[in-house]
Amino acid sequence: MNRTHLSIARMLTWTLVGFSLNACSSYKQAGGADPDRLLDQEAAGVVKLFKRTDPGLQRFFDSATGYVVFPNVTKGAAGVGAAHGRGVVYEAGQPIGYANLTQGTIGLQLGGQTYSELVFFQTTRDLTIFKRGETKLSAQASAVAASKGAAANADYAHGVAIFTLGQSGLMFEASVGGQKFTYQPK
Repeated sequence: MNRTHLSIARMLTWTLVGFSLNACSSYKQAGGADPDRLLDQEAAGVVKLFKRTDPGLQRFFDSATGYVVFPNVTKGAAGVGAAHGRGVVYEAGQPIGYANLTQGTIGLQLGGQTYSELVFFQTTRDLTIFKRGETKLSAQASAVAASKGAAANADYAHGVAIFTLGQSGLMFEASVGGQKFTYQPK
């Protein structure tokens, strides 16, 4: 392995380690506080941030049967990638449970990033499918990067609308893979 490859490997390793530590930091900083309560607070703050970033998202909050907020999704890759996040599930605007997001990808990809993700469910049936753990976002599912006016042209696809808001990191990616979710009621 030449020096360039070693440098890239070291950079990637430290990037992934950094993102892993960052993902756990909110729980460590709490000093033993209830992680679910902290997640609830984080999710409420992220909802406000999404609404400030794109006021047009309000139409989704008003019409969706439910939604899930993942305040911190951490993603890293070097050919094979993985992502994970924990979020709060809402129905009729009220928190009803928690969800885990996992994603595996393969393909041309390198780097790491953290982002927030917001998934809206158009109907009660779509939310029920999610709660049963049957929602899987395929490679064809696309998320809209939240920015002022982005929600104006966004719509549901197969009962789901997805928005993301970048936090940190840099990722080069041309990959195939999907997200899978698990649900836990409060």
